[in-house]
Amino acid sequence: MEYRNLLSPYQIGGMVLKNRFVVPALATNYGDANGNITKKVMDYYITRAKGGYGLIVIEVVAVEPIGRAIPNQLGIWDDYFIPQWAEFIDELHKYGAKVAIQLHHAGRQCAKENIGGQTPVAPSAIPCPIRKEMPHELTIHETYSIIDQFATAARRAVNSGADAIELNGAHGYLIAQFMSTYANKRIDEFGGNFDARMMFPIKIIKRIRREVGNGVPIIFRMSGEEKVAGGRDLNESAVVAKVLTDQGIDAMSMSAGVYDSLEHMSAPSAFPPGHNVYIAEAIKKAVDIPVIIAGRINYPQLAEEVIRTGKADFVAIGRGSLADPEFPNKVAGGSVNEIAPCIGCLQGCMGYLFDKDKMKISCLVNPFVGKENEWKINKANDPKKIIVVGAGPAGLEFSWIAAKRGHQVICYEKESVVGGQFRIAGIPPTKNELLNALVYFKTMCDKYNVQFRMNTEFTKEMVRVEKPDSIILATGSEPLIPEIKGINNPKFINAIDLLDSKCMVGENVLVVGGGLLGAETADYIAERGSRVSIIESKSSIVFDCQGYVRKYLLERLRSNEVVCTVSANVIEFLENGVIYETTTSKNGIYTSSVKTLDGFDSVVLAMGSVSYNPLYNEINYAVAETHVIGDAFIVGKAITAISNAAECAISI
Repeated sequence: MEYRNLLSPYQIGGMVLKNRFVVPALATNYGDANGNITKKVMDYYITRAKGGYGLIVIEVVAVEPIGRAIPNQLGIWDDYFIPQWAEFIDELHKYGAKVAIQLHHAGRQCAKENIGGQTPVAPSAIPCPIRKEMPHELTIHETYSIIDQFATAARRAVNSGADAIELNGAHGYLIAQFMSTYANKRIDEFGGNFDARMMFPIKIIKRIRREVGNGVPIIFRMSGEEKVAGGRDLNESAVVAKVLTDQGIDAMSMSAGVYDSLEHMSAPSAFPPGHNVYIAEAIKKAVDIPVIIAGRINYPQLAEEVIRTGKADFVAIGRGSLADPEFPNKVAGGSVNEIAPCIGCLQGCMGYLFDKDKMKISCLVNPFVGKENEWKINKANDPKKIIVVGAGPAGLEFSWIAAKRGHQVICYEKESVVGGQFRIAGIPPTKNELLNALVYFKTMCDKYNVQFRMNTEFTKEMVRVEKPDSIILATGSEPLIPEIKGINNPKFINAIDLLDSKCMVGENVLVVGGGLLGAETADYIAERGSRVSIIESKSSIVFDCQGYVRKYLLERLRSNEVVCTVSANVIEFLENGVIYETTTSKNGIYTSSVKTLDGFDSVVLAMGSVSYNPLYNEINYAVAETHVIGDAFIVGKAITAISNAAECAISI
């Protein structure tokens, strides 16, 4: 396929971009607590500039400290920042990329802990449904002060060498809050009707124009649909876009959602690729300026089609630029099969926002995110013969990186296909895109001549035959079977075997275990017409899953009428069900009761996993070097297993 349209130059105002690829603003949290640009920030963006993107929009940049959404958000609220921004932008320009700085104020969508204990501000004293903190309602004077902050921030950006300014009027942040009846209940010059709600962004645009002139392109980012009750719909957004165009905006950058509809901001794999393209198409009909569109445009074929058909003028490759910073170069170079795909898992790109111990953006498919200048795939000084046991994601990731470094890599896999349990994870409804990661890993293994021994279980006797220098054990995990009376009934079915089509279930099924595996197995069974119940010892199900992936899965389970029994500790398995114990508390007095849940045709076990590593003690002393990686080392998320594998591969 040709990508003539995708690779063609185009203009935003007077700014000529070399292609239609845009890196949209993604909050990395790689700055420091004072808003400074760190080396990690620079390395991250320079890598994407080298990768061939025409426009790089540098993430949410705070126009004042109280407007920060995340702890280490970059800042531009003082002239102090200009020299570091100038140095940063100059580096990006060396690789042919144009640079826009996105000016941002979180408004009510921030936490006190991120803004030094201060109270968030908003158009109206209405809490963000997610943050739940009561904001301070801005006075008229305070509102004008923030307008000035946007304007002076724009002046600093231009003085630093930025090619364009982007205003974040999307995703429920402050500008969006003023524009939407969802958050703005004012009755004054900044609220009460459509024209008044538009006054805040209009005044910001006018002040910026007075500050920087008409020659600097201004891009306006907006959610075409906010996807919440009382939020803006697409018809109103088309009118908004026309008003903004009349005020001198040079391009519209379209997205969807707010914090309370987060799944539309960064959609999981349950959403189809290009799910927002209809928004761009509608906005294109309303305005005569370029339109940028974001939203799971993961594949170059889709991106080319969007541009070719005129539905948008630019494609924003956000999470795709995390997965593969070389996306544009690979398209231009004819290596599209080597593009590392975004699979919509959200483990690193959004999961970090819910992990206070981490709070740095990362990527399951690309463990080098945030380590661009720390982890290097350099040629090995001492090439080795390496045996990898297991072709799951950890084994595959290790194999291609080690082979690229010049090692001879032989990968043993006892099954007929690669992927391990990650392949199984791609079987439940809406999860099939996970398999694209395995295709990518296998493609890279083939490129670097990894040898595969399929349908072959590696044994200690093979060490003497192969005579490897190193052995990597990536044997994954196996189902946890706790010591509970009656659990070893041969009629019971393991969830992994069920998903792998190794067995069938009846019309009325009990799934024991309500973590992600159990819940997705229940979804899989229910979609095929069986009645399904889940029993779980914890107080909720899908507790081991990123927030709105969980939300979407729970909605599917409800729609399929899956019955959930929680806070229920199974104490005995019956032929067709379980006996379980529950504990309730009233006035400090705990009461336990024992109940029976039975009458099922099939019982499916999804009670967790334990590391499977039978070879280590047998072969550890037979070779000079042995490493255990992935779930074989410690059971966890795939993102951890793959990162662990990559780190091992670059250091061996």
